[in-house]
Amino acid sequence: MDLPIVLNPQSTLPLHHQVYDALRCAILSGRLLPRQRLPSTRSLANSLNISRTTVTQSYDRLLSEGYLETIVGSGTYVCAQIPDDLLHAPALESPAASSPTPIQLSQYGQRLSQTPFALQAEPKAPISFRYGRPALQHFPMQVWRRLLARHCEHTADWLDYAIDFQGYLPLRQAIAHYLGRARAVQCHPDQIILTNGTQQALDLIVRLLMAPGMELALEDPGYLSARRIFLSHGVNLFPIPVDMSGLMVEKLVHHFAQIRLVYVTPSHQFPTGATLSLPRRLELLAWAQQTGALILEDDYDSEYRYGDRPMPALQGLDSHQSVIYIGTFSKVLFPALRIGYLVLPKPLVALFAQAKWLSDRQLPSLEQRVLTDFITTGHLESHIRKMRSHYDRLRQALVHCLKQQFGDRMTLFGEKAGLHLMVKLHTSLSDAEIVERAASAGVGLMPAHPQYLTPGDRGEFIFGYAELSAEQIQIGIDRLAKSLSI
Repeated sequence: MDLPIVLNPQSTLPLHHQVYDALRCAILSGRLLPRQRLPSTRSLANSLNISRTTVTQSYDRLLSEGYLETIVGSGTYVCAQIPDDLLHAPALESPAASSPTPIQLSQYGQRLSQTPFALQAEPKAPISFRYGRPALQHFPMQVWRRLLARHCEHTADWLDYAIDFQGYLPLRQAIAHYLGRARAVQCHPDQIILTNGTQQALDLIVRLLMAPGMELALEDPGYLSARRIFLSHGVNLFPIPVDMSGLMVEKLVHHFAQIRLVYVTPSHQFPTGATLSLPRRLELLAWAQQTGALILEDDYDSEYRYGDRPMPALQGLDSHQSVIYIGTFSKVLFPALRIGYLVLPKPLVALFAQAKWLSDRQLPSLEQRVLTDFITTGHLESHIRKMRSHYDRLRQALVHCLKQQFGDRMTLFGEKAGLHLMVKLHTSLSDAEIVERAASAGVGLMPAHPQYLTPGDRGEFIFGYAELSAEQIQIGIDRLAKSLSI
């Protein structure tokens, strides 16, 4: 039997691929019928004047994909039911009068479906002051690649399931030593649980320590993604105002006696950049001790403080196991690493370890090993020192340009730490008008009002600068000032 196969010697496709395509099309179009016998590889090769090996390659691929089958002693046949038939299975008939049964959601699913979840659009302008990302172009890729290759070449035990619920022990040891040196955190490696970033850490905390209707206090303004997690679990939120000294602890102490958790970013408040003062830290710890409440300390980018040493963590002052410390490598290394950690009071460790294991079993083992080496060989702290100097130059450039262009027509917040600062523009323009005018000038801005529990225009904007150069910062602020004319 001759098959209608036409080969093109000038095509970039190999001959075996052309034969495969022709046979597959013939099967799918019905020219070759189910259970129809095909010529032998030798016979088809002779008729096409090509090598038998080429035809064999085509047949083998069709056999592996389920289009052909071989019957010993008889030959090669088209399968009775080809794979593509399964892609077009007929729909089940249902009675005309019936209507689709609504899918029943759990209480968590119902709450999540009712939680506002429109992600804040990131500006696409040529010069964007978006926040949340480090300067990835300065990451020591050669060092990371060398450490990665070493683990790939000399061991394969990372291919197996992990046996430690809390995460790779050498990495937990390295993190404990680093936190003690750099953040004055008091912890043993056994108190650390590795997580898939801050989001998973917060989700575990709320799932294990809160029930719907319980009360949680948080900064206002504050981290929007954390607020969404809290709302999805049905907890009642109590916003606590923030000023230049951080969370106004007296508002918490005087008005809320039933608070179970309080979420804070004390070293670099998001988004205002305020640092929680020492008297307020002590007041907050005393309140937690008296009420039995727990403090969630999110220490997301505290390594970057300019002009003096990083502010020691709140956890280091805690002597009554009242603080759960949350850290991440997203800002100091790169966001795609997805390795964060919890430092827990000892009575909570076993419970959190079980919940973490049930949630996602383990973090990628190879990345944990590479990060361990990156920390223990001194590369992490070396990189942080380098980037602190780099970001400080950018920060100074941004502050200088803002003051030069806007003067007393704006107020700066949080200019001495982190990878962003907040600016309040003194203008009658709405936030939307400011964003629109900036975009027309090729400048991307992100307003701060989504970070507040109470919506409304505030004239406040978060300026991230880590991804920009000093030249881009100057051009961007010049363009912004001209577009606003305030």
